Amino acid sequence: MSTVDVVRGGVVESRHVVHLAVCDAEGGLLTAIGDPDALTFYRSAAKPLQALPLVEEGVADRLGLSVEELALCCASHEGEPRHVEGARSILRKAGVDESVLRCGPHAPYARAAAEALLRAGESPARIHNNCSGKHAGMIALAIGMGWDPLDYHLPDHPVQRRMIDEVVRWSGLAADEIPVAVDGCGVVCFAVPLRSMARSFASFTSAADAGAPAGRIVDAMTAHPFMVGGTGRACTAVMEVAGDRTWVKLGAEGVYGGGLRGRGIGFAIKVADGGRRAVEVALIRVLRALDALTDEQVERLRAHGNPTVRNTRDEAVGEVRAAFEVVMSASGSR
Repeated sequence: MSTVDVVRGGVVESRHVVHLAVCDAEGGLLTAIGDPDALTFYRSAAKPLQALPLVEEGVADRLGLSVEELALCCASHEGEPRHVEGARSILRKAGVDESVLRCGPHAPYARAAAEALLRAGESPARIHNNCSGKHAGMIALAIGMGWDPLDYHLPDHPVQRRMIDEVVRWSGLAADEIPVAVDGCGVVCFAVPLRSMARSFASFTSAADAGAPAGRIVDAMTAHPFMVGGTGRACTAVMEVAGDRTWVKLGAEGVYGGGLRGRGIGFAIKVADGGRRAVEVALIRVLRALDALTDEQVERLRAHGNPTVRNTRDEAVGEVRAAFEVVMSASGSR
């Protein structure tokens, strides 16, 4: 069994089961641990795919969206000022205000941003939702395509029909093979076998490398990783350290995915119990095994890849560590 373990005093206190699939753009399984066929919701890991129509349909250029704003359309952000202003800017360029957003309000995840909001006597709004960049992008897509943006989040809206088309396109599955549900922010989310998710990221990355519009999405994420997550986030830190060689994206309930530029490889990770503390550790182990990170870079990312467990006295009392290895096939090695 492949796990991420929480260790205290040399004793394994908790254990998170990890599933992994690594694929090429044709769907060839290069390596796996656990169950590569586990049916898994992309959740927010689908956001790069969902942002692509903005580029392909020319909406991003017609509205003058910046590279930072494209990165924000892929984000699960911390609600810091740059994220909030970026989402507002997208809406302004689309000619609408925040009332059109259909994501629910919540306080910024970043403590400093949440405290600043409280000090200002303001209540959390939809614009502070960690998915507000994606929603702003979907609204921009609707307006740019001449669709009524009202209720863009509903399954029958052209925006959401386009989203399922993207999952079909990149995963290689038919629409009737992809169960759908409602995501945490109110839009449609998609479930696929983990290997199909990895394939979608591999094919997306291969298209980016070939100069297709997907390259603008991947380039935006790796050029502006802060906009994809924010202060203290593993996705931001990984792309800051790895540069443009690797893109990664978090999904809720223990999901991480991404691709390796120039190699046509995509990966998808699912932690069975949904633990975010475990999936970040798994991510760093997987990226090192795929030779996407050096040992020195892994050390720089230790806070995410091998975090220390501390008590209320700020004493180091344990660690969270990966208890699995990833062995690539010859076709998947560099």
